[in-house]
Amino acid sequence: MKRNSKTGAAEQQRLAAQKEGREPWRLWGPYLSERAWGTVREDYSADGTAWEYFDHDQARSRAYRWSEDGMGGLCDEQQRLCFALALWNGQDAILKERAFGLTGNQGNHGEDVKEVYFYVDATPSHSFLRYRYKYPQAAFPYSQLVDENARRTRADPPFNLLDSGVFVHDRYWDIEVAYAKAAPELMHIRIVASNRGPETATLHLLPTLWCRNTWAWGDDIGFKPHLALTDAPKGAAWAIRAKVEGLGDYHLYGRQSAQPLFTENDSNAEKLWGQSNRTPFVKDAFHRRVVQGEAAAVNPAHTGTKFAAWHTLTVAAGETMTLELVLSATPLLEPFAASEETFAQREREADDFYRALLPGKEAERTVLRQALAGMLWNQQFYHYDVARWLDGDTSRPPASHQFGRNKNWRHFKLAQVMSVPDSWEFPWFAAWDLAFHTLSLGLLDIEFAKAQLGTLLREDTLHPGGQIPAYEWAFGDVNPPVQAMAVLKLYRMERAQGGTGDRSFLRRSLHKLLLNFAWWLNAKDSEGHGVFEGGFLGLDNISVYDRSQPLPEGYRLKQADATGWMAMFALNMTLIALELAVEEPDYEEVALQCYSQFLSMANVMAGNVDHSPSLWDAQDGFFKDVIVTPQGERHRIDVFSMVGIIPLFACEVVEPRLLKNVPRFEKMLLAHAGGMFDGHTICACPAHTNERGEHLLALADHTMLPPILRRLLNENEFLSAHGVRSVSRIHATHHDLGWLPAVGHALIEYLPGESNSGLFGGNSNWRGPVWLPVNYLLIETLLKFHQYLGDNFKVAVPCLDDCEMTLREVACLLAERITAIFQRDAEGHIPAFARDDPHQDNAHWRNLLLFNEYYHGDTGQGLGASHQTGWTGLVANLLCLLHTQSHKDDTP
Repeated sequence: MKRNSKTGAAEQQRLAAQKEGREPWRLWGPYLSERAWGTVREDYSADGTAWEYFDHDQARSRAYRWSEDGMGGLCDEQQRLCFALALWNGQDAILKERAFGLTGNQGNHGEDVKEVYFYVDATPSHSFLRYRYKYPQAAFPYSQLVDENARRTRADPPFNLLDSGVFVHDRYWDIEVAYAKAAPELMHIRIVASNRGPETATLHLLPTLWCRNTWAWGDDIGFKPHLALTDAPKGAAWAIRAKVEGLGDYHLYGRQSAQPLFTENDSNAEKLWGQSNRTPFVKDAFHRRVVQGEAAAVNPAHTGTKFAAWHTLTVAAGETMTLELVLSATPLLEPFAASEETFAQREREADDFYRALLPGKEAERTVLRQALAGMLWNQQFYHYDVARWLDGDTSRPPASHQFGRNKNWRHFKLAQVMSVPDSWEFPWFAAWDLAFHTLSLGLLDIEFAKAQLGTLLREDTLHPGGQIPAYEWAFGDVNPPVQAMAVLKLYRMERAQGGTGDRSFLRRSLHKLLLNFAWWLNAKDSEGHGVFEGGFLGLDNISVYDRSQPLPEGYRLKQADATGWMAMFALNMTLIALELAVEEPDYEEVALQCYSQFLSMANVMAGNVDHSPSLWDAQDGFFKDVIVTPQGERHRIDVFSMVGIIPLFACEVVEPRLLKNVPRFEKMLLAHAGGMFDGHTICACPAHTNERGEHLLALADHTMLPPILRRLLNENEFLSAHGVRSVSRIHATHHDLGWLPAVGHALIEYLPGESNSGLFGGNSNWRGPVWLPVNYLLIETLLKFHQYLGDNFKVAVPCLDDCEMTLREVACLLAERITAIFQRDAEGHIPAFARDDPHQDNAHWRNLLLFNEYYHGDTGQGLGASHQTGWTGLVANLLCLLHTQSHKDDTP
């Protein structure tokens, strides 16, 4: 989508200033995790039990080693100084300083945050941010949430905060935190507390400023950070000065009177381990002072490394109270003089920015804006030095640590802002998730998106052998190779936005991706034939058995999805090389090699090499996995799932401009015209070009599309009212597949909602729900096929009584169904929420959205992780796509 230079200009100027190094607008942002406890980084146990080693209860008293967490907070990009909320309703047993949730072992469907909060708004420079938290006025039901979920089985839905009854009669606080930057290092902060209940209530609100603990781990840091009370300027009731090495002095001002509290961000060793504290003032001091009334817990000298301004607010029913603060790198004479103007201006600029991104309907723009706000709020400071984690700091961890998780990744060392799937459920980057994140982030800030992909390919992350780290629980796990897809897509996005693509980015990425491509060929193609198998590939619980585990000796599983992902990878690399060859002909060699690999994969997938089976079932018109016995017998696994759709994603259109400098590559295209390879027809590499002179390179040809789409567009099979299901609904009844060699009695289930197995993670179910990343790739693939085949190629659409549609129309149909998940239907309901959810009709909830991990295959209700689960941000891309497609024929 071409950028409109006349609107959204202020935010675009800030991004340009950041890119050119003139102003560090991204220095401060929402980089504070929602959860730092229960992570691999904080786990120094002997047996790798991260959830139990450092739990939520300890987090109140125990200093973190690697990162910090907080509610609605922000910090600088190296997380040296942090700001967030702390709350107490006068009823809870603990001061609420961080979100509560169940560990992976406590939840009946895995880890699960049990709070109600929303990422309402954000701009990519973080010039404007809004976060909403709903805090019960009754005692927070910590024990009830744990106990009730412990009683439930995987067959039951999870028990959530809304189910506990604490929001009945609106007896809760709506607390909104907003940030408006007047300059890169000058932030105005507004905290609005609204009493939604029917009676006057009291809230203790403690804006908190603190330093990440960098002094307890044996580092020579020069000097320890220092916070202290200082003289308040005009209009301020109090002021704090923070001295932080590498960041300089910062000043926090408060407009409303408050009681200042100071302590150190150090562990309460006496409480935790029965040892002497190094200081009498420790991390849990504010809890002890506010909740337990222990005056001696805080430092009377008003200094430390952690500060809170204790406000006690008594608010009448239906009324609000506002706190105003300013955080500045320079001392201010009148810190609040420009607060109103700054907030108003930044909100107008945010409106302009999003209006330029998606003109048209306000309801659609609300979905896009909150989806992208979630993408921006889920950027966190990610800090992990594997060698140091393995070896320990001031004391050595258990010997078993050296031989456990990530032991082969000692080179890995990161300390930077990363996009994470969900900063409570998944507060760490995940490589295949991140590739999709960058596509949504590319709508906002293409430079940040490119840098995120570049991080995965750096020497301190990419394994020397070429493997991309999966996620911190096991960097060596294998996920689909989608990074080359993201690189190529970002290059095209930037060219569409501004007319020029970043060839340097493309070149750097290709060189590193070649290492990763070689790793895949060597590690996951056991016979060197081009058919891939084994490993966790994201969709594994679709299968009839755990594909991560080896089959008995001599048996082989040939995976349609694994081979499809790799064929897509090969074509992505081919197109990247061809783009570079437009100006640098030497890259023709890379294009030739990658395309040769693609042809080899297609040849084997078609069953034309030795005893390799064809993964295309011509009778059923679908791609399927195949088990090969030691005797060479082939047994198809008759599952209709996303596994058989993924081979479609290996599809690229070669425009004539890409062939001007690559005569040998063009000759190769002609040599294999008609998809011929070694005397066999193997793929859609046609003998002719379309009217624009374009070539289509794909695993599937035009004869395969109609039978596949007949299943995908049938509401009794794959198609739901909310997108394409990951497993066909026919398996709701046809779940017994009979006997399979090496597997035994094979069963497959259609599970439209929560998973009934914890094998692949509590919040991971690919056996029926709608997942956005694969739906997005399917829609993009259909548009590529349409680009080549044109309007004359139509398919019958079963959900529309076999009405014929172009592939572009089919793509839009799917995009419309997915985006409808988040919009009100004809009855005024939002499918993403249950019918009795307050989001449906309560005035204080109805305009707030959540973006879940996946969506119920029949109802569209959001399931799994709930707070902008990374790739669900792709709904923003689909809304932009629909807008672009609807105006495609409007321009003269």
